[in-house]
Amino acid sequence: MKNQKGFSLIELLIVVAIILVISAIAIPSYMRSRIQANEASAVSSLRMVNTAAITYSSTYVDVGFPANLPDMGGANPCTAASTSACLIDDSLAQGTKSGYSIAWTGDGATPSVAYTLTGTPLAVGSSGQRMYCTDQTGLVRYDPSGAGCTSASAAVQ
Repeated sequence: MKNQKGFSLIELLIVVAIILVISAIAIPSYMRSRIQANEASAVSSLRMVNTAAITYSSTYVDVGFPANLPDMGGANPCTAASTSACLIDDSLAQGTKSGYSIAWTGDGATPSVAYTLTGTPLAVGSSGQRMYCTDQTGLVRYDPSGAGCTSASAAVQ
């Protein structure tokens, strides 16, 4: 009998099966962790924009709250003005952050006294599960279905 070198086909199949079992256990856990991280980032972003909106309205009293989200951002190097206040990162001011679309809706008045801010997952179930919203009160709320957050939705604890 010859001296064999290497692995048999059965041994290789067993190793591949073990790797597949481990992957089947690990991938769903990874996806849940990524969704939770995206949701935490969305809530943090909404809180950051709320703070920036209050600062903006205090700085530009004659304007009130900004007309849109990009008014609080500004590209580097940023010079503060009512149309680019340099209060939030420009990538957040453009409306997307960590799998969420951030949307600003002003009241259209001058000076503006109200706004609505929403964070919607780009792909419900993949980038996030919940939709978040807030307004000038600063209270962040969520809708577990990811599609209809309102001022009557449950508050984030």
